[in-house]
Amino acid sequence: MELEPIFITGIIFGFTYAVIHLFVRKKERMALLEKGVDASFFMSPQKNQSFLALKIGLLCIGVAVGVLLGSILYNINLMNEEAAYFSMIFLFGGLGLVLDHFIEKAERKLME
Repeated sequence: MELEPIFITGIIFGFTYAVIHLFVRKKERMALLEKGVDASFFMSPQKNQSFLALKIGLLCIGVAVGVLLGSILYNINLMNEEAAYFSMIFLFGGLGLVLDHFIEKAERKLME
């Protein structure tokens, strides 16, 4: 599989996005502090961290299932290799995120 250029592009994009996001976020926070906003405004509740772990976990499970099904579809000659892998990865990764949304929604309703 020739996926190295895709991974390299993704890594470069992700790193660049993270650096720019952190730089902009720091500038935004400094501007808010100069205007007199309380620093506790920047603290996020701990309950959001558990949802982040759930989101990442379900996404990873969805991607893993997508890779497995893509491999099965390719090996039984139903689809070509690229279409099988990419369609299944995106399908099951997206299903994992949708499942996370409904779990978070139900959990937040219980917290209220």
